[in-house]
Order: sequence, then structure tokens, then C-alpha cells
Amino acid sequence: MNVQTAWLYLLLAGVFEIGFATSIKLMDGHKHIPWSIAFYVCVILSFGCLEQAAKVLPIGTAYAVWTGIGGVGVAIIGMAYLGDPITPWRVFFLVLLMIALIGLKVTSGHA
Repeated sequence: MNVQTAWLYLLLAGVFEIGFATSIKLMDGHKHIPWSIAFYVCVILSFGCLEQAAKVLPIGTAYAVWTGIGGVGVAIIGMAYLGDPITPWRVFFLVLLMIALIGLKVTSGHA
């Protein structure tokens, strides 16, 4: 696998992490079966994609970017759709986190 494919796997892993983290909120203790199914499907796909990416990329970079994509994505979904508070400080720190994720990619030695 080449480096670009590994980064694509990592991006997909982060997107599926957003899916499983959002599903945790929406499945309401497994009371909503479709969201429970979405949770398990997204968990399997997220970890599978992360595993593939980690074959090529440094594990510290891969894990940090994976959790960062998930964290930023879930925070945005929470603010946009789930009633999470939107404050200037929250937006500021999410932007900082995105800058840090880009920095990790640029400095990973595997651009």
C-alpha cells in the first residue's frame, strides 16, 4: 500500500469514528436498534481502516489524526444538530485542533 492510500484509509477511519461516536448518543442505550446497528458497523469499519493506515503511517500520527477527525467531526455534529453549545471558545479550540491535525500530517514524513 502506498502512503496516499494509507492517508485515505485514515480519513475513512476518522469518518467512521464520527459515525460510531454520534451513534452512541443516538442509540440511547441500545433502545434505537438502527442506531445500534450503525454504531457496530461504524466501529468495525473505523478500526479496520485505522489498522490499514497504521501499516504504513507512524502509529502515533495515525492515532492522533484518527481521534482528532472524530473529535472535531462529532463536536461539529453536536453543535449543528444535537443542541451542543456553540461558543466562540469552542469554535476557536476546534480550529486549533484542525490546525494541529494538519500539522501532524505535514510533519509526519509521510505526506
